[in-house]
This record gives sequence, C-alpha cells and structure tokens, in this order.
Amino acid sequence: MKNLVIYYSRSGENYVNGAIKNINKGNTEYVAEFIKKNFDADLFKVETVKEYAKSYMDCIREAQSELDNNERPELKSYLDDISGYDNIIIAGPCWWGTYPMAIFSAIEKLDFTGKKVLPIMTHEGSGMGHCEKDLKNTIKGAEFVRGLAIHGADASSSEKQVVDYLKKNI
Repeated sequence: MKNLVIYYSRSGENYVNGAIKNINKGNTEYVAEFIKKNFDADLFKVETVKEYAKSYMDCIREAQSELDNNERPELKSYLDDISGYDNIIIAGPCWWGTYPMAIFSAIEKLDFTGKKVLPIMTHEGSGMGHCEKDLKNTIKGAEFVRGLAIHGADASSSEKQVVDYLKKNI
C-alpha cells in the first residue's frame, strides 16, 4: 500500500487556545510528519506562489475572501499524477469551516478514481467543519473515510491519535 499526504500548514502567527501566538512549525506539518514516519508516506506540501499575510488576522481575511470568491490560488508546484498511490491523506487547517483554498488548487485536477481519501483537519474548536462535504464535491471516484479532527494546539503531541486513526482506516 502506497500512501500520499497532501497538506497545507502555516507557521508564524496562529490562533492557539484563544490567543494569537507565534509557532515555529505549523500544526498540520506535525501531523504530516507523523504519517510519513509511521506509514512510509510521501509528502506533498502545498505552497502558494503569493504567500499569505504574516499577520494572522490579515491571513484569515485573505482566506475568507478566497473562500467567498471560490478562488484557486496559484501554487509553486502541482502533482500531475497520483496513480501510484492507494491512500491519499488530505490534511490542513480549518479556515472558515473548510481547507484553505490552496488545497483545492492542489487536488481538483487529479484523478482520484479507486483511491481511498482520508481527510485530516487541524482546528482550534471547529472540528472537521464542512471539509468532508467539500472534498466529496471536488473529488470524484474515490472512497471516502470519515475524517480525523485534531486540536491544533495539541498537534505536536497527536502522534498516537494519528497512528490509531490510520491503522484503523488504511
């Protein structure tokens, strides 16, 4: 079984347990690294050409505008083919109830036929939001597994939670 993690993660200013704090590594990056370590997964980090604002408050305003306008930010690189993978884990922070629009830029042109899709979302209280519904509306031909929500402030210590979820589902 070959596993791929497509993820977006933000370091710097983030919302953590009710306050804006500076973090050296994005919450979702911890999760992606746990998957790579325990399941020999390949990682594809989604990176936008135009970086989001350094200020958390400005960043979430940009994210809301992208969502409201159904934008697809340009990425530094794209995946062309996922045919060699059985399981695709899509991981990102919950921004306005779903993944950052950059995740959709990365996945919407890929052929997911016959793939198992496992959504993982880091959040500060909103859980999975509506990201599972949004993935199902974007990706056709895949088998979807119920997602895993990880409290962002606890992401760096979530390895057991991530491993248990994936052992059960892949």
